[in-house]
Amino acid sequence: MSIAPGVATLAAPADPADGGGGGAGMAISPRDFAAIAAIMQRDARIALSEAKTTLVESRLARRLRTFGLTRFSDYVALVERDADERHAMVVALTTNHTLFFREPHHFTHFEEVLLPRLRQKQGPVRIWSAGCSSGEEVYTIAMCLLGRDRAAAGWLRDRDVRLLATDIAPPVVEAVRNACYADHATKGVPEPWRSLWMQPTADGGAMVMDERARALVTANVLNLFDPWPLKAAYDAIFCRNVMIYFDDQAKEELQLRLIDQLVPGGLLYIGHSERLLGAAARAMESCGHTIYRKPERA
Repeated sequence: MSIAPGVATLAAPADPADGGGGGAGMAISPRDFAAIAAIMQRDARIALSEAKTTLVESRLARRLRTFGLTRFSDYVALVERDADERHAMVVALTTNHTLFFREPHHFTHFEEVLLPRLRQKQGPVRIWSAGCSSGEEVYTIAMCLLGRDRAAAGWLRDRDVRLLATDIAPPVVEAVRNACYADHATKGVPEPWRSLWMQPTADGGAMVMDERARALVTANVLNLFDPWPLKAAYDAIFCRNVMIYFDDQAKEELQLRLIDQLVPGGLLYIGHSERLLGAAARAMESCGHTIYRKPERA
């Protein structure tokens, strides 16, 4: 994605009645907030309530400064005509927060229930981290597949096993590809996984995922509400703490699409405060807290 600062001209001095301001005092008017919220709903199905006004102001202040703008009304006009900056705005307002082994009961279930099935499966194994953020989730999955000792990883030899990691934000997708994490961010990785599947950088300030973990992962930019260029059916999909930003209609729509992308018997893992809705709830079997199984074909 390219950003072209030259498309905007310097704004006129701010009119206080227009909700404008300068520098750190930049404020957004209700009209401009509503316009930005409408774009977020249309482009990413993210629902922004008025309670997020301060968050929007603070996250977009840098974008305004990039273009030499002092009024949100001028920025709204810019994003309405510039698709690249509109996408940059969506990325700026997207929350990216994750941890290794977050919600550990999911990975206990993965190890104890799903992994034995995957080891015995004939044919390809496919797992999707949807809304992957900077990759801690997908590399936790990779470490679970690799196992608690190097011999345990032997089952992957000559097997077609692939993990897909997708996110709407290009910077965090690049972080997945780099697979390098600050040392303090990896302290919560339990042993023996940390010692087996991570190596310290030369300066000791970061840890890099082992090549065997990296080889399992493909990371791509994807808006979950765009058409999906996915040909595979997935044995498991992790879509956790993503749907909290959507309204109920968008949640159910996404859930049904995720379910359709699962193999019969496939598992869907969602966030601790999320739930399946409507037809999606009726289509799946609960098999643990925020863990759902797609029924086998009759």
